[in-house]
Order: sequence, then structure tokens, then C-alpha cells
Amino acid sequence: MLKAKKQNMHNEGFIPLSIPSIDEETIEEVAKVLRSGWLTTGSINERFERALADYMGAPLVMTTTSGTAGIHLAIVASGIEPGSEIITTPFTFVATANAIVHAGCVPVFADVDLNTLNISPKAIEDKITSKTKAIMPVHYAGVPVDMDAVYKIAASHNLRVIEDSAHAFGSSYKGKKIGSFGDIQVFSFHPIKNITTGEGGCVVFRNEQEADLFAQMRFHGINRSIWDRFKKQSGRLDYDVVCPGYKLNMSDIQSVIGLYQLKRANEMNNRRREISAKYSSAFENWDKVFVPDKALYDFTRSGHLFPVLIDLKKTSLSRDEIIARLKEHNIGSIAYYYPVHLFTYYREKFGYKLNDFPEAEDAGCRVICLPVYPDMTDDQQDFVIATFKKILKE
Repeated sequence: MLKAKKQNMHNEGFIPLSIPSIDEETIEEVAKVLRSGWLTTGSINERFERALADYMGAPLVMTTTSGTAGIHLAIVASGIEPGSEIITTPFTFVATANAIVHAGCVPVFADVDLNTLNISPKAIEDKITSKTKAIMPVHYAGVPVDMDAVYKIAASHNLRVIEDSAHAFGSSYKGKKIGSFGDIQVFSFHPIKNITTGEGGCVVFRNEQEADLFAQMRFHGINRSIWDRFKKQSGRLDYDVVCPGYKLNMSDIQSVIGLYQLKRANEMNNRRREISAKYSSAFENWDKVFVPDKALYDFTRSGHLFPVLIDLKKTSLSRDEIIARLKEHNIGSIAYYYPVHLFTYYREKFGYKLNDFPEAEDAGCRVICLPVYPDMTDDQQDFVIATFKKILKE
């Protein structure tokens, strides 16, 4: 079991929603990189990409500066043309939809299943048109989407599948790790995620040409990496620009953090699952909340988040009042997520409106995510559970 470390928070008594677990060995290795004279993308980044591929059982892994950048570049690298429609969930962080827009495509939302808060395969079917070119499921809170159903739909309509797997590092679907099968998967290494590189992300490809194009686009469209040109013995300084790329490459500083996070990934994920299981047990048969992890297929959650849906008919408090009360007791919680289609930009640009996706809107009014992180102690969790129950009984 993971030993809890002292929290280095501004308020030492505060229990945050999440905090990264960084050990002293990682800090020492970052210092070595800082002293090395090579800070940008280099040999350590190459090692990190290979280690990620080995961990996930994935063929080709490309790192980048964020999961958002990964989604954007994955859409472009996969050959999806501007103006195409991509079906995704409204119950996600806005980055999912924003990346679709930045790629010049149209986000088409499909409602969710309240049992998991994941996109409903039936709802996907209803949204397919002649302009649809891809499906982008989001594995909300690390509970996998029903991928057999999604890939069956994709195959019958000749669609690509780009999985927003930001929450799903370490999740498994029917015994297979997310990232080890399918089309394209995009992961996030933001500090709140299951492993972190400070900021960052990666994309899993199965097509070498698409992976090569992604690698070029993440660094100005240049056809050879900076490490290949400047440090490898076989490197040459000449290069060509094959597309108008971006500046979205991961540094060796970030990569060394990722390498040492990866060494502890199973340990940290197991601790997250322990915490999630304890919450689930504490709230079992409690009529004031519903835990949306009721998938009808075999899965292993990553333990990224622990969401609950409040039964607002059985409490006098609103969801936001409950969050405020938790904060008064030094407990961090959050409403993940407000449905994307109700934000001003998506209303005005695409004409979405209230009642378009009733299940997602219902969840958006009732969801609260409680603290989950590897260094959370049993005593802290007991306090969260007791306080949460007390607030809902008031």
C-alpha cells in the first residue's frame, strides 16, 4: 500500500480534490536533467515514449504538450478534413470540443448514459450523417465507454475512432488496457491525472504514417527531430519542412518526471482504486447519492475521479451549496462537468440550447467529485465520508 506523504499545500489542513504524488527520486532526476545542458526534447523523451508503449501494450506512442494538443493533432494526422463532423459527449471538459473546433471540424454531441456518465452508443447512432467522419468517446472518470458497441458503429459507417482517454490511464475494458487496442487514443498528463509530467499528454497510433505526420506537426512541420539533428551521432543539421506545424513537443524535463511517474503507475492507480472502492462501499444503498459506475461489461477503472450524483429531492441543499459546505470543512470537491453545449460559444456558434441533451444536463446539475489522490490517508477519507454524509442529512 502507498505510504502517504505530507501535503505541501498552502492550507495544511485542507483535503484537496487531487494533488500529484512526486517522490524525492523524481526531484533528483529532474535536477540531473537541469544540470545536463539538454532540456528540450531529447533522448529522455524517446525513452519515455518507449516506456509508455511498453506499459500500455501500444504500438506507437507520441508525446505532446497536453491532451488537448494531442486531440487536435490526432484529428489532423488521421486525415479528417475541416468541415467534418465528429460525434462526442457534451459531458466532458471543454477541451474535447475545443480541440475539434481548432481542427476545423464540427462537434456533434450525443447524450450520455446516467449509469456511467459516458456517451450512449444508441445516441451516437442517431447523430450520424453524411458529414460524420469520426466518433470521439470520453472515458469519464476512468470508467471505459462500451468500446465494442462504439467500434461496431464505427465499422458499419466507415468512421474513425479517436478516444479521449484523458481519465483512463490504467483503465481496462474487458481485460484489455485502454491504449492497447482500437484506433487512436489520447491521454493527458496534467497534474490532476493518474500520472503527470507537469503538463503534457500522449497519443497512441497504429498507423506509422499518421504517427510520423503527428511527430512533424508537433514541431514546426520539420521532418527530423531536434535530437536527431543535434545530438545523435548520425545526426545531420539539414532538414525539410513538410507541413505548417506547431510548437507542441514535450521536453526532457517533463519526460523524466513521466518516466518516474510511470514506475509508480500501478502502485498509484491501485491506491486510487482502493479509495474509490471505499467510497462506493460507504455510499452503497444510500438513497441520497448514486455512484455512476454501473457499466454492464467487465472493466477496471483508473480511479481518476470519484463522481456521485446527488438526489436533490432528498436534500434541501443545491449541489453548489453542498460543494460550498464541503469547502467550509476544508474539503475540496468540484462539479465535473458543466455540459459543454450550454457554454456561450457553443450555443451561439452551433445553436445548442437547454434540453438538447437531458441526461447530460441532469448530471451537470447533480454531479460532485470527491477527493481522490494516491497520498490521501484513510483518516482523511473517513473525514470526507463522514462530513459529506452529515451535510446531506442537514
